[in-house]
Amino acid sequence: MASREDLAVIRAARAGQAEAQLALGRRYLFGGNGLPQSFATALHWLDRAARQGAADAWTLIGEHIPYEVVAQAPRPLDYVIWYERAFDAGRKVAGLAFARLVLSQKAQPDAQSMLGKAVKVLEAEANAGTAEAQWLLAQQKAGEQSIGNPQAQADRKAEGIQWAQKAADAGVGPAQLALADAAWLRLDRDDFIRRALPLGSSLLAQYSAELPQLNAPSEALAQRLGQGNITLLSRLAQILNDIKDISADEAQQLLELAAYADDKSAQLSLGLFFARMNEDGGRAFPGCGSANYKKAIRWLTLAGERGLASAWYALSRIYLKPEFSQRNLADAQHYLERAAEMGHAMAQLECGSSAWRNRRDDPANDVRAVYWLQKAASQNHPDARDLLGKIADRPAPAAWAIDAKRHMTRDFLSAYPFLAARLELAILFGLTRPEALLIDLRQADCGHCLVVDIRDYYARSKRRLILIETGDERQVLNRIGRLFEDVDCSLSGPEGNYRQRLYRLKTALPQEAEEREEERDLAEQS
Repeated sequence: MASREDLAVIRAARAGQAEAQLALGRRYLFGGNGLPQSFATALHWLDRAARQGAADAWTLIGEHIPYEVVAQAPRPLDYVIWYERAFDAGRKVAGLAFARLVLSQKAQPDAQSMLGKAVKVLEAEANAGTAEAQWLLAQQKAGEQSIGNPQAQADRKAEGIQWAQKAADAGVGPAQLALADAAWLRLDRDDFIRRALPLGSSLLAQYSAELPQLNAPSEALAQRLGQGNITLLSRLAQILNDIKDISADEAQQLLELAAYADDKSAQLSLGLFFARMNEDGGRAFPGCGSANYKKAIRWLTLAGERGLASAWYALSRIYLKPEFSQRNLADAQHYLERAAEMGHAMAQLECGSSAWRNRRDDPANDVRAVYWLQKAASQNHPDARDLLGKIADRPAPAAWAIDAKRHMTRDFLSAYPFLAARLELAILFGLTRPEALLIDLRQADCGHCLVVDIRDYYARSKRRLILIETGDERQVLNRIGRLFEDVDCSLSGPEGNYRQRLYRLKTALPQEAEEREEERDLAEQS
């Protein structure tokens, strides 16, 4: 509670007396005499006193008011003059706050004139060994642009890295994180481990005692760790197999710390660690003891629900393991299909291969196999491309259809739109003449492929699949599909039976073209 003396000073300060404002600011700055310590309130009164010429006021601001307090003010640049004056008067501690204020507000026009002086202050402090100044200078150099002068830009970048290295060596956490991040981005795994592992161990020392008390991912833990530290731990989790001389307990704690901070990559890595396997299902983490599949399933399920297809694939591998007491082929297939649906190439290949092996159990399995193999092949999986080439044909123009259409007049094609559409299909997808004349597009179009199966009408034919690979092919099929949408394509439909359709085709061809077609038919039959 404020004393009578404090109340008198407060009244005088409110009345505009500079000495009273200075005295009140000093009391709030250090606390005591019934008034609490409050840097923000002290800044308010010292600033008012300084604006009335009280030199001790800006000296106190420069020496004792932290940068973080001024940075939260509505207009931080209103106070930068006091830090500048204090620094010019020999108060070195004010120089760093002055530089930070100017650099943090350098986008403001008022700060532009002070930018050069701020950088010089930083350079002086950095050369004097102030770690914070070294890190700030590293950030400044990294952000400077030299338009049209690549060499100058490269020199500034190199200088920034040197200052960041010095700051990191002095123990500045953000500098250490930045260098670890740079090593990760340039794919220098050894340098990343060298820089990141000590940081991870430091985080473990700070938070490991909390881990046994946690039963689920904690948002509070994530907030305290910060995104930078969580990313660091997540990256360490991804390359845990490459880290030498790390104990199983420390590895597990690193994974758990990031996993409990709700990082999905770490949750995946922790699940794999408990299962003692890698993402492909192979054995991993030798010397770390036996697998704990119950814990593995828990963390892999969390990662899968967060959108990681690799987690579902790993679960499918666990449910296939003979040593797993709850081994279940149905569950394994369920998780495999979930991974495939989310774009996991290996899962798509396995789904396609499984469907192809079991094609005799279900006539539609070959169509299902092509679907998954196309998905995997689109991700450049070589085994998927090879198998897809064996079980499905790629579109190729049919020479007979090209020749036939060339001899048909526009009037004939207009008079027989169904025949014209069938010729277009044959040209686009390489259909034989019986296939073109008998295919029912509504049943054949499966979206990703054409199922050409006319065995019920033409016994000598074989069921085959033709890939639909381009947007143009899809547009043609959609257009022709609309033409046949309400048409009965069976032999009792308006197009007639096979002989009638074949006769209609032959009537449009000259004698020599018809003879060539008959020769092709004989060759196909033989």
